[in-house]
Amino acid sequence: MFHKVLVAIDGSSQSLKSLERAIDEAKIWNAELHAIYVVEIGLFSSLPVDNTWEVMYSLLEKEGKEILSAATKNAADVGVEMTFHLKQGHAGQEIITLAEELDADLIVVGSLGKSNIERLLLGSVSSFVVMNSRITTMVVRQ
Repeated sequence: MFHKVLVAIDGSSQSLKSLERAIDEAKIWNAELHAIYVVEIGLFSSLPVDNTWEVMYSLLEKEGKEILSAATKNAADVGVEMTFHLKQGHAGQEIITLAEELDADLIVVGSLGKSNIERLLLGSVSSFVVMNSRITTMVVRQ
């Protein structure tokens, strides 16, 4: 039985499938549902901290808020209340950290994210979570 479910979303079609599955699990178990979107600041480590960095971060943060807002509406449309969390940092680590802080007992992630290029540069978020989390993790395939 699951009491708290955390789903990682990034706006990709795969993460939307993960959201659907997390909503289903929350309904089945009458569990709290939380969603996390992480702005990957590691992508900007080689950029000078100036207006360009701030503009790029601001755009990604805005995108994250829009994605989380839409996800919250999707959950509400089927009668599931969801709390969202916007974080910054390494996506895999932020997912694990939040899951531990929430005392979640299920993490739901997609097998692929937004960009294959990001996976080459940063490693697969789902693989990182599976390898490093002590919490049950469901990897959703499309």
